[in-house]
Amino acid sequence: MSRHTFLRRARVAAATLLLAFAGAASAAGQVTVITAARMVDVLTGKVVEYPAVFVEDGRITQVADSRVIRWGANVKHIDLGARTLLPGLIDMHVHLTSLAEIGGYQTFKHTDSFWSAVGVANAAKTLNAGFTTVRNVGAADFQDVGLKEAVDGGWIPGPRIVPATWAIGATGGHCDDNSLPPSYDKKGPSTVDSPAEARARVRWLHKYGAEVIKICATGGVFSLGDSVGGQQLTLEEMKAIADEAHMLHIKVAAHAHGDEGIRTAILAGIDTIEHCSLASDETIKLAAQRGTWFSMDIYNDDYILATGTANGTEQESLDKEKMIGLKQRQTFQRAVKAGVPMVFGSDAGVYPHGDNGRQFAKMTEWGMTPLQAIQAATANAAKALGREGDVGAIAVGRYADLIAVDGDPLANIRELESVDAVIKGGVQVK
Repeated sequence: MSRHTFLRRARVAAATLLLAFAGAASAAGQVTVITAARMVDVLTGKVVEYPAVFVEDGRITQVADSRVIRWGANVKHIDLGARTLLPGLIDMHVHLTSLAEIGGYQTFKHTDSFWSAVGVANAAKTLNAGFTTVRNVGAADFQDVGLKEAVDGGWIPGPRIVPATWAIGATGGHCDDNSLPPSYDKKGPSTVDSPAEARARVRWLHKYGAEVIKICATGGVFSLGDSVGGQQLTLEEMKAIADEAHMLHIKVAAHAHGDEGIRTAILAGIDTIEHCSLASDETIKLAAQRGTWFSMDIYNDDYILATGTANGTEQESLDKEKMIGLKQRQTFQRAVKAGVPMVFGSDAGVYPHGDNGRQFAKMTEWGMTPLQAIQAATANAAKALGREGDVGAIAVGRYADLIAVDGDPLANIRELESVDAVIKGGVQVK
């Protein structure tokens, strides 16, 4: 038998099997097939021509070659034409119930429930931008748990949400409330001052819906009265949090700008380090050795410096941003070169929601290839979440969360700034 004849018979056999699969599946539920000109396989790094992605009950059941397969009228067909398919994007650092446009003391002009309401709008903007999964690392009053429940129940449009609820921090630290005088004595609900308190707080947050724990290991840009790089939790406190969370099978993210806080978080067993602005070469090497994920928000410096104090940002915070913005990007460049595992984290909420994709161009400008940047927001992010079986790739068994763009994002990463089609769970939402 010639090679040509063998390949032709193999294709016919494959098409027959897939048609049988589609017919059997349609009896159990609606089968959808999604086609496009090409697909980026983030697991192999290859481009697949003429993909046909079969979906049933929201999950991918088969990925085939649309040139050799046929489907009947009982199969719903979503034809995305000449576009490029990618997995739905994952943003590992968002604040859906925050607004970049309202900051500082301007936030006190709004009632508490206002922030839940804007979270609904921000969830829709995020999904529309192609981010079908997000990790919401910090929200007051368990607002992100409520958003997740509303999205999952089909009441509002939005991405899959992994909520952290309140972030854990030290008294007077970045996760406390330092904006009022002592006469108000306003203290954040998740402030801790010992390993025992830290462990108890993890249990409390998990009880009420936290699926990831967020801690503040150092000071921050938008907290008042602290050093942006100063460490605020001890090794023992961080280790108690990590141990308790891991026992509950949930992961921990650490806000950390300063080198000592980053290093301590790595040694404590924290899963992802957020921001990582001032990490030294030694700390970067330690992260690479231990496989600790870095999530670095290297776009938002542009927005923060461009808007200045117009949105209510205090001059103190603006001065901190001016001090660390460029250094963070240089740290990102060194971390990529050193082989630190990286995920995509935008800190949306510090800049407007829906513009998450603008960070991709910064990631390639500062050392990543387009494929690496895409993998950071897909396969890598899914692995860091511990949800490789659900999201992060166009692969059998995972949710049918896909996006499509007109051009080739491997040639022009800015294609991801304006996503043309969004599919979540096999349903086209854009």
